[in-house]
Amino acid sequence: MSDEHFDVLIVGAGISGIAAAYHLQTKSPDSSYAILEARDAIGGTWDLFRYPGIRSDSDMYTFGFAFRPWTDGKVFADGPAIREYVSDTAQRNGIEEKIRFGTRVAHANWDSETARWTVRTERGENGERTSFTCNFLMMCSGYYRYEHGYMPDFPGMEDFPGAIIHPQLWPEDVDYAGKKVVIIGSGATAVTLVPAMAETAAHVTMLQRSPTYIAARPSRDGFADFMRKILPEKIAYSVTRAKNVLLNIYIYQFSQSYPDLVKREVLKAIRIRLGRDFDVRKHFSPSYNPWDQRFCLAPDGDFFDVLADGSASIVTDRIERFTQTGIKLESGEEIEADLIIPATGLEMQLLGGMTLSVDGAMVRAADKVTYRGMMLSGVPNFAIAFGYTNASWTLKIDLTCERVCRLLNHMAAKGHDYCVPTLPADLDTVPMLDFSSSYVQRAMSQLPQQGTKSPWRTYQNYVLDMLTIRFGKLEDGAMKFGRVGDAAQHVAALEAAE
Repeated sequence: MSDEHFDVLIVGAGISGIAAAYHLQTKSPDSSYAILEARDAIGGTWDLFRYPGIRSDSDMYTFGFAFRPWTDGKVFADGPAIREYVSDTAQRNGIEEKIRFGTRVAHANWDSETARWTVRTERGENGERTSFTCNFLMMCSGYYRYEHGYMPDFPGMEDFPGAIIHPQLWPEDVDYAGKKVVIIGSGATAVTLVPAMAETAAHVTMLQRSPTYIAARPSRDGFADFMRKILPEKIAYSVTRAKNVLLNIYIYQFSQSYPDLVKREVLKAIRIRLGRDFDVRKHFSPSYNPWDQRFCLAPDGDFFDVLADGSASIVTDRIERFTQTGIKLESGEEIEADLIIPATGLEMQLLGGMTLSVDGAMVRAADKVTYRGMMLSGVPNFAIAFGYTNASWTLKIDLTCERVCRLLNHMAAKGHDYCVPTLPADLDTVPMLDFSSSYVQRAMSQLPQQGTKSPWRTYQNYVLDMLTIRFGKLEDGAMKFGRVGDAAQHVAALEAAE
């Protein structure tokens, strides 16, 4: 029995995969495709994470699909609402029927003689092996390991008699009502968990090793609400989306140019909410500049409200060890706990954990350079959907999908079988992500590089990317096109050059 063949295979049925499918259907309608999804449901991150209060930390007018207006009204939507939004989008557009659930991609090999990918997969609990072939492979599997999050080996964990639950593996039957809860961490997950759990817990303590920038934002966008009253739904959504894109770019650029001023204003706003007696500088003044890591946002200031009313507290210290009653800190203080939640972050994982080869030679991502933040040097007909670190993830995903469709249409029109980014000999490289977050630093040795100039440089700027990805030349000198007959010779030359 021959392998099932598609023009395009998409790996992952989360928000990126559904976006990719929609773009293919509308911009490259002659391309057949299928989506391979390891899990049994649509939604990716938003189906996996089930911890209390789970919500977006980007505004939904830029995080939502460009082609599907977000009409819920909440700026920062909860997990179930986002999951329903993604699933409903797939159903409305006939995408769900193209998904092969329970199909985990294990390995993909590009064959230059046929200009095709062979994708090896495993299905079900017994790991039944299947395979597909495709002309173009698009990875929409996210950037972190789904099986487990990052978990430090805290001394004395075995001594603590209560439950220790990582948010990424949150069980459905957790009862924390009336219990003392300690949440370890200061990122978006911790900032989300604290107000959500404080509603019923006896007390919630957020224990952080170092502070994070946290800012209150309204849970509704007054501009968006007004636009919906005077404009048709799709136009109102587009106008609000454009406004928020430009506002986010302005805030980021302003933060980069005037970090001390931004930091001072953030701390001033927190002091107003918590009062002069609260040690704001100790608990909310990071050692890094604004936007060296992502900002944490608190809708309507809910995080600060529970600190102000005493149902939650914040402690900045280092852990010495877990004990039978909770956690002992290096300062000597002890925090009592019935339940400990290490919101200690994720483990990055590119390509959904699969391996990759070109003509049988294994590809190591760290040896490659990204092209327009979406392809790898020397790897033909292959794209990775990787979103922004300083803005909504899906803004970059939409642009990546548009560029892939442009490439597919261009190859079809010109009779090309493959396209491959080709490195110049004199390109200087830097790390792919200029981001100081711990999860990025832990994975730096596994990530591709980026160049110091276009098209190998990712600028983390939506407007610049939109102009170059949406309107820039496809035959830009860096992207080489060819046909089956010359593919093997071309790829061999690329490998020799690298």
